[in-house]
Amino acid sequence: MNIFSLLLLLFLHNGVKTNNDAAKAPVAVDRTRLLFDECGLEGFLSYDAFKKCMAGYDRFKPQKHIVAVCDFSKTSDQKRFVVVDLDNKKILSHTYVAHGRNSGDLKATSFSNEKESHKSSLGFFKVGSIIQTALHGPALLLDGLECGKNDNARAREIIIHGAWYVCESFVQQYGYTGKSFGCPALPDDVLKMLMPVLADGSLLYIYAK
Repeated sequence: MNIFSLLLLLFLHNGVKTNNDAAKAPVAVDRTRLLFDECGLEGFLSYDAFKKCMAGYDRFKPQKHIVAVCDFSKTSDQKRFVVVDLDNKKILSHTYVAHGRNSGDLKATSFSNEKESHKSSLGFFKVGSIIQTALHGPALLLDGLECGKNDNARAREIIIHGAWYVCESFVQQYGYTGKSFGCPALPDDVLKMLMPVLADGSLLYIYAK
C-alpha cells in the first residue's frame, strides 16, 4: 500500500462521520420547554411569556424558586396571573388580576414608569415583605428591577393588594375586572393565600406582547 492510500484510509477513519455516528450524536434539550411541560403550563400561560420569565429568573436570581407571571397580552376577563413553584414543578395559583386604569379598558395596551400615570409597568419585580396599608389592608411590596422601565415602583406605591373588583362574580356581571391605579391587584381571598408564598424573595414578571 502506498503512502497516499494509507493517508486516505486514515482520513476516512478519523474525519468522516457515518450515518450511524450522526444518529448517535446528542440532541440539544430545550430545558425551558421541558420545565414548561413538567409544570403543566400549557393552557395556563404562553410559552413565550414563560421563556422570557425564566430568562429574567436566571438574570436576577431570586431568593425563592417561585415565579409569578402577570400576562397582560390577555384581556382582564381571563385569568392571567399564574404562580409557579419551580422546585416542585406545579402551578400554585391561576387567577384574575387588574391592570392600571390608564393602561386600557378590557386589555392593557399602554404602560408607564411615571408617577401619577395610573398605568401598569412591565418587566421584573422582586416581591418584598408583607405590609399593612390603610386603603387596601395587607399587601406585598414590590421593587422594580429594571431601570427606566419599572424602577419607580416604590415611589409610585405599586404593590400587590387585594381588591373587591377583581373576582369571578365581578367578571361575570361586568365582563371584565375593575382597574387599579397601576397595581397588579388580585382577588382578596387569593392574595391572602399567596402572601406567605410570594413574600420576601419571589419574582414577579409582568408581560405583554
